Amino acid sequence: MDASPQEFDRVLSSMCTRPHPKARAAAERFLADNPGDPATYPAVAELEERAVATLAEVTGLEDPAGYVASGGTEANIQAVRAAREVAASDAPNVVAPESAHFSFNKAADLLGVELRLVPVDDDYRADVDAVGAAVDDDTALVVGVAGTTEFGRVDPIPELGRIADEADACFHVDAAWGGFHLPFTDHDWHFGHAPVDTLTIDPHKVGRAPIPAGGFLARDAETLDRLAVETPYLESTAQATLTGTRSGAGVAGAAAALDAQWPAEYEANHERASENAAYLADELTDRGYGVVEPELPLVAFSLPEAEFDAAREEGWRLSRTGSGEARIVCMPHVTREMLRAFLETLDAARVTGGV
Repeated sequence: MDASPQEFDRVLSSMCTRPHPKARAAAERFLADNPGDPATYPAVAELEERAVATLAEVTGLEDPAGYVASGGTEANIQAVRAAREVAASDAPNVVAPESAHFSFNKAADLLGVELRLVPVDDDYRADVDAVGAAVDDDTALVVGVAGTTEFGRVDPIPELGRIADEADACFHVDAAWGGFHLPFTDHDWHFGHAPVDTLTIDPHKVGRAPIPAGGFLARDAETLDRLAVETPYLESTAQATLTGTRSGAGVAGAAAALDAQWPAEYEANHERASENAAYLADELTDRGYGVVEPELPLVAFSLPEAEFDAAREEGWRLSRTGSGEARIVCMPHVTREMLRAFLETLDAARVTGGV
C-alpha cells in the first residue's frame, strides 16, 4: 500500500483534526470490540457509559442518556427519527434554519418528513420570527445550531426552545462542532439553558477523538427507547443506535480524549483557537479583505478566485461557504505559524495576480 494519510500542516477548512495521543492508543486497543452488542463486549460498553457521562457534563445534562455515534450526521438523523416517533401528525415537518447542516436534508429524505428551511438574519443566525412563522400543528421538531458549519454562529437557543415548547414539538440542538468551545463562553446553548430534547456533539471534531466518534444525547432514556429495535440473536436484546455494529475504536477513543482533556485542555484549546481566529480576522481586515466577524473560532472572508486557486496550488486545503466566502476553522492543529504562512501565500498571490 503506497497511499499516505493527509498531513494536517496545511489543512484549514476541515472540522477534523489530529487525534489526541491517548485517544489514538485507546482506539487501537479496542478496534475489534463491538459496542453494538454491549453484553458481549462489556468493557467497551463501560467506556461508552463513561464517555456519555462526560458529554452530559459538558452539555448540562443531569441524567445522561445517549451513545457515541458515527458522527453528527447520524446524531441529527436520530434526532429527527425520535421526534417523528412521537409526532401526532401523519405528515410531520421539521423546521430548521438555512444554516443547518446538510444532514437534515438526508434525514428528511430517509424518514419521509418535510424539511422547512427558514431564513437566517443579517448575522447568519436563525431568524426567530421566521422559525415561529414556519411552525404549525404538524411540526415534530425545531432545530437550532450552536456553532454553524459555515460561519460558526450560535442560534438564539432559548428563544427557539420556547417556540418548540409552545408548538408541543421536540427541540434539537446541533452542537457537533461548537460543543467543545461553548462551555468556555457565555452563550446559552445546552440542556441546562433551554428545553432541549436532543443534542449533537462530536468528540471527533474539537474533542480530538479519532474518527468516527460523534455524540447523540437525549434528555431522558425514553427518547432512546423510542429508537430501539429488538435484536434476538445478540446477547443484548435491544439496540437504539442507527448503525448497529460499531468499532470500539470510536467509543474508546472518545472516552480517552474526554478523560485526558476535559475541562482544562479543552479550555486552553478554546482560548488558543479564539486568539488565532482574532489574529487572522485582524490581519485579513488590514489587507482589505471583507471578513465576517468571528463568534466562535471560524473565520469566513471574501477571497478572489485567483487568490483562492493560488492558495490551493500551494497545498492549502481550503473551502468556501455556500455563499462564496473562504472559511478557515481554527482547529487544534491550526497554529499561529500556519496562519502566518497562509497569509504569506495570499500576499504573494496578490503581488503576482494569482496563479
